[in-house]
Amino acid sequence: MQRLRSPAKVQTVNDATPRTIGKTKSTRCRLPGLAVRDGLIRHPFDLEFGVRTSGLVAGRHLIAGHRNDRHATAYYAIAPSVFRSILARWRRCRPRAPLDAYTFVDLGAGMGRALLLAAEFPFRAVIGVEFHPLLARIARRNLAQWRAADRDRAPLRLVCADAAEFPLPAGPCVVFLFNPFGAPVLRRLLASWSRSFAGREGQLDILYVNNEQEHVFQAQPGFARLFQGQIRRSHADAVADRKILINQPEAEYAATPWEDCSVYRWVGTAGEPRPRTREIDSKRGEARIRR
Repeated sequence: MQRLRSPAKVQTVNDATPRTIGKTKSTRCRLPGLAVRDGLIRHPFDLEFGVRTSGLVAGRHLIAGHRNDRHATAYYAIAPSVFRSILARWRRCRPRAPLDAYTFVDLGAGMGRALLLAAEFPFRAVIGVEFHPLLARIARRNLAQWRAADRDRAPLRLVCADAAEFPLPAGPCVVFLFNPFGAPVLRRLLASWSRSFAGREGQLDILYVNNEQEHVFQAQPGFARLFQGQIRRSHADAVADRKILINQPEAEYAATPWEDCSVYRWVGTAGEPRPRTREIDSKRGEARIRR
């Protein structure tokens, strides 16, 4: 397996075979990467709040019987500091509606860390979509615990389904992607959203972390890039992620102090000028404007 440069849902799995596709044994037993014997170290987020979102599961193990299994990438939860930073950056991009009008949707929600973080904000609703039953089951427990601790400012829901087949709800939506799948699935989703949001320009924004499939957005008309740049982890998150990934038995993934990120908005295919893109010069730490 290729060594990767960031600890995220990054790798498209193209080596699924007829012997593995459709089999769901992994949904009934443990997933490699979620136990101490697999090198698991709990992230400080889990230790602080008593939830379970830590672990790294390679994409080849995320077989759940869906037709898009082979396009799944590894499970690894977003660094809290990166999530909060990209959400703040999106809000500086002037969303077309108040925050409480937006439904936040995490496609490839895993065990739900991004959902818990999103629920700190007064969204209309926070919805996670996860195709692997075991990860979805753990996420539901985390969501229930978050509610019981009265930490949620928005209604929380987890749907166990293939993201490619999940219809976005009515009203303004902000979709969160932590590089959960490869280009074929992303291409299909963007085409579907272009149809379903026709006449609803400005009502769909996308936060894309670890943006490996950036070229798919560039090839799909109607999506304007509002931001592209590196978002750095906090010192605490950088230390934690490095420690976690160094402890991998097979050392398949490598940590960086940042995530490459983008923010997109659906503006339609005609009539609206392309917004200016804000980019961060990682060497100088300065913002620059680009059309």
